[in-house]
Amino acid sequence: MGKLKEDLRPIFEKGGVDNFFPLVAVDVGNNRVKCGLYTWEEFSGHLPCTREISLSALPEELPRFEEWLGEGRPPGGWWIATVNRPASTELIDWLRTNRPGELVVLLTTSDLPFKVDVPRPDMVGIDRLVDALAAYLLHDQDTPVVVVDIGSAITVDLVSGEGVFQGGAILPGIGMSARALYEFTDMLPLVDMSDLTCPPSPVGKNTVDAMKSGLFWGPLGAIMVLAQRMSGTSADELSIVLTGGGGKIFAQLFTQAFPGRQDSQDMLGKKCPGSIFWTSEEFGKRITIHYVPHLTLWGIALAAAWVIYTGQVTPAASSGVDS
Repeated sequence: MGKLKEDLRPIFEKGGVDNFFPLVAVDVGNNRVKCGLYTWEEFSGHLPCTREISLSALPEELPRFEEWLGEGRPPGGWWIATVNRPASTELIDWLRTNRPGELVVLLTTSDLPFKVDVPRPDMVGIDRLVDALAAYLLHDQDTPVVVVDIGSAITVDLVSGEGVFQGGAILPGIGMSARALYEFTDMLPLVDMSDLTCPPSPVGKNTVDAMKSGLFWGPLGAIMVLAQRMSGTSADELSIVLTGGGGKIFAQLFTQAFPGRQDSQDMLGKKCPGSIFWTSEEFGKRITIHYVPHLTLWGIALAAAWVIYTGQVTPAASSGVDS
């Protein structure tokens, strides 16, 4: 077991931080605010939250939190990872006005328990870092793992076998690319890729099919080449963890694009219901891909548990919130 995993082991043990649960993990993205109320059992079992809420219009939808939580007050507080400063400001202002006395923490790079090996760690998106932390802990080997988040943008990041964030790449998301083709040309239509059920032919026979080919195979090729280069071209194995709003569709298309084996009962699949596991022999190496739907929220909860465990913040311990 690597040092980072050993260091974090106490946060999963009874008597560490369990009496500060439930807590709310908040992922503030460019288009949505997604929250999960983590119980101790869900957090320590690496499970998705059974209670989640997603808001798309702020501040109009913020009162939905009252119905979502009811009279319950999460003893562990609200832990926020944001890449959208205006939206997180609206959220924090609303919480302070409408749920006074509840702990609200805006996570930063310094709250995370692993090394970020870039010149300006504070300039790396916190979503990329919590994804990387969660992916490394779920990865059952002490080998490098490539973390891919497919959302408004596509991020491809590398975590070393020792659990060090090495940096990565940022690409336009599929929807963003589709809008760019439409808005910056005169004749190209706006293509919707959300209903894609199988990989498009690489050779499009008309304009729309040619666009679908580029919008799918372009990001797929970029992800695969970047993942290979990041993990080392001489490595025999390549491990990729996928997440994000477009992650599930992309993972399903991945399994069709390359011949391989899908198995939901691998070790990570047993830990993470709803995940997709796929392995294939491509590009001269064994490639494994895991899709984990709740990776970002669980990463936020990990950071929260670490901060509480190390005493940087002490929430009000309680017996819990009705769930």
